[in-house]
Amino acid sequence: MSLQELFARTRSEGRAALVGYLPAGYPSVEGSKDMLAAMIDGGTDLVEVGMPYSDPVMDGPTIQLAADTALKQGFRLKQLFEVVESVSSRGGHAVVMTYWNPVHRYGVDRFARDLAAAGGLGMITPDLIPDEAAEWMTASAEHGLDRIFLVAPSSSEERIDLTARAASGFLYATAVMGVTGARDKVGAGAAELVRRTRAHTDLPVGVGLGVRSREQAAEVAGFADAVIVGSALVTKAAEGAEAVRALSAELAEGVRQPVAA
Repeated sequence: MSLQELFARTRSEGRAALVGYLPAGYPSVEGSKDMLAAMIDGGTDLVEVGMPYSDPVMDGPTIQLAADTALKQGFRLKQLFEVVESVSSRGGHAVVMTYWNPVHRYGVDRFARDLAAAGGLGMITPDLIPDEAAEWMTASAEHGLDRIFLVAPSSSEERIDLTARAASGFLYATAVMGVTGARDKVGAGAAELVRRTRAHTDLPVGVGLGVRSREQAAEVAGFADAVIVGSALVTKAAEGAEAVRALSAELAEGVRQPVAA
């Protein structure tokens, strides 16, 4: 199933997609496979498999700590593809979220080839802007992968338009300025950012940063095409697979009960 088909399905069901994030290699390589399987079992439509990185400028303390744990345990990039393959083998759908430097060092075309071979559907690149993504644009087209770029509340109309025209699969809208982390309230500017983005594209728009409960998932599902959850699931991963499955199921209920914005 492609991302286009995945979002066509969720739209036909009158709901947003639930997207869950976890760094590969946390709490261990095999443990991350188990946690991602628990997300799928709980009703997550798409998983983001994070590449642990030593300088995660967008990530808050929860994800930084998880990535640091994976790196200290000797995580290697090739294991990222093993984790992605575990998702696709289980019947799930995965994209990779990674900073650009590991991709550049591994080789852009080689990375795209190995990600596609593992069953990955695309890649989210938080620190790569379309203006500097020519090599990734070519490699992603060659290997049939989607390119998910980010827009933020500070993005100008011109920047949103340029980003939307370069992206495929969906657009990632960061709900707040700053780093990731579960919050008590969804960013007040999230709905406005989705509205501004939709003026430039028909691509689905997913909202991330801060969601941790069914109520927040329902709130975001009221105005976005995907609800993206990271830190709250990473926190549950420390408690075990059943805790991850239970939170995923709660969030999956939320996206099916959208609250009108």
